[in-house]
Amino acid sequence: MCLILLALGTHPDYPVIVAANRDEFYDRPTAPATFWQDAPQVLAGRDLEAGGTWLGIDRSGRFAAVTNYRQGHRETRAVRSRGHLVADYLTGRMDAAEHVAKVEQEAQRYNGFNLVAGDPAGLRYISNREGQARVLAPGVYGLSNHLLDSPWPKVTAGKAGLNGLLAERGDLVPRLFALLADRRQAAEDLLPVTGVSPEWERLLSAAFIASPEYGTRSSTVILVGRDGRVRFVERTFGPGGGVGGEVRFEFKLSP
Repeated sequence: MCLILLALGTHPDYPVIVAANRDEFYDRPTAPATFWQDAPQVLAGRDLEAGGTWLGIDRSGRFAAVTNYRQGHRETRAVRSRGHLVADYLTGRMDAAEHVAKVEQEAQRYNGFNLVAGDPAGLRYISNREGQARVLAPGVYGLSNHLLDSPWPKVTAGKAGLNGLLAERGDLVPRLFALLADRRQAAEDLLPVTGVSPEWERLLSAAFIASPEYGTRSSTVILVGRDGRVRFVERTFGPGGGVGGEVRFEFKLSP
């Protein structure tokens, strides 16, 4: 997952708005979002290589998502896949505070990560490249492959676009997908320096990444309404950004 846009407590109808792109190599086996057979309360895609997930929500509204922290060099294989940071929370019994505290203690078991976890009452953020967990106040946030709200071009543009939607009513889903579909690459003087080649920095600077081998594999929109209803829409993509499919789920939050 390489771009997560969040609006918390800022929209008249939806206390939680999530719009996110997952970027990955196309040859990594992945299952599209659905309710898991082995954990029927969890709605998420699945990494079929390591067994975790990059983003998901359960029927009670517990939500989590993770991104990698880009360091410009290949890290050695960690003890655990970062996808378990999300899966363990959604399938477990800990609340967000307990889970994040556990993650803090075990952070060295994972390669660089950013984790957001919580429920409609509040979200928490932790990175093992920053150290200290924090509770997210109401507002608009953007997260890519650096720390929360790092002013990378796609994070800045995504937050501005999401802010522009907060006063709007009606169906937000197509407008959020339009934000996620932005393929414009940043100007050279605005590119971050993370240790990868200039060509890769330019490719990765777009909200939606399309290339023959690596790119945006899925775009996900989640709306949690004040009436307790959840809308979850995921679109999947293939090499070069070709459209794969779409799944939609709606359900009422349960205790």
